[in-house]
Amino acid sequence: MTIRRLLIALALLAILGAGAAYGWRAMQGNRLPAGFASGNGRIEANEIDVATKYAARVLTIPVQEGDLVEAGAVIATLDTRDLEAQLRSAEAQLRQTRRAREEAVALVDQRSSEADFAAKEMERALILFGKGHVAEQRVDQARNSRRTADAALEAAKSHLASADEAIAAAAGDVDRLTDLVADGVLKAPRKSRVLYRLAEPGEVLAAGGKAATLLDLSNVYMTFFLPTDTAGNLALGADARILLDAVPDTAIPATVTFVAPRAQFTPKQVETKSERDRMMFRVKARVPEALVTRYIERVKTGLTGMAYVKLDDKAAWPDWLESKLTREATSSPALSPSPPRGEGRGEGDAQHDFAGNAVPSNHASIVPQPTPRPPLTLTLSPGGRGDPSQGSRS
Repeated sequence: MTIRRLLIALALLAILGAGAAYGWRAMQGNRLPAGFASGNGRIEANEIDVATKYAARVLTIPVQEGDLVEAGAVIATLDTRDLEAQLRSAEAQLRQTRRAREEAVALVDQRSSEADFAAKEMERALILFGKGHVAEQRVDQARNSRRTADAALEAAKSHLASADEAIAAAAGDVDRLTDLVADGVLKAPRKSRVLYRLAEPGEVLAAGGKAATLLDLSNVYMTFFLPTDTAGNLALGADARILLDAVPDTAIPATVTFVAPRAQFTPKQVETKSERDRMMFRVKARVPEALVTRYIERVKTGLTGMAYVKLDDKAAWPDWLESKLTREATSSPALSPSPPRGEGRGEGDAQHDFAGNAVPSNHASIVPQPTPRPPLTLTLSPGGRGDPSQGSRS
């Protein structure tokens, strides 16, 4: 009996030892090497509020929350019958002003003919007066008729110019009302997902009232925070990896597209190595648009995870932060992230490190390059107000 208990105890110890060894190896295998940094965050995308330009009643909203819509898809239609009536009135007014212009043109021709006739009559009267066949009164009458005809011609020309201005004003009203009627159909500006449906048919929305909120899936990123000493060594355009809690075994390639220009107090939801790092920098790591497009049906915002960034260009990513997606992004230029769409200060086509030094391009140049300057040394000050936190929540 004692031997049996001893064997059982040895077996339990062996199992516990094997489990401890496996756990230790797993922890060692996922240890982040030098030259990298990490922070927790969540997947986000730019929100687009589809709103009305003027007060109107909602007729239809053909989309539901969660729908994936293409660019130009109808999000909502408004009741524009009043505007359409105004448009018909403006179009009738435009036609009327065009007919008035035709009358003005005819009147100018008439007054021009009368002025020519009056000029010839005056010439004949002067000739006859010179020969003594008519009195001076006849010459005065011819002169007065010519002046009257010339004045009538100028008035007709002015009337024609007024008709042209009336046509321009009427055409402007038609264009304005046409645009307003067209604005009665609210469309998606780009391919996106419906986040919120904020109105229902029959509701009256004020000017600027929101009908729906869309997520721009062409700009998907993770927002996270890094401490001051780490953010100072991070360059825009640096490689990044994202591990989502939902798929912890698949590393998603990304690129650092934004580093906040000012530090801020650590948000409550941010986990840090120390108990409380006082100042943090907000960072965005953007997923390549081509990759998002390929897996558009699976893209969801709000998923939490970890973001890993490369601080040293010579450092190699550990195996557990490599996947099929990262290898495809490395080998395929099409999966390289496109330039950010103005996500904040410090973004753009040109890449700079945190100190403001330009990052050299990978393309060779035939123009001799000057000797690079030694890197600047930044002393990060916690002074000033930090950027408002719009980042990750765990």
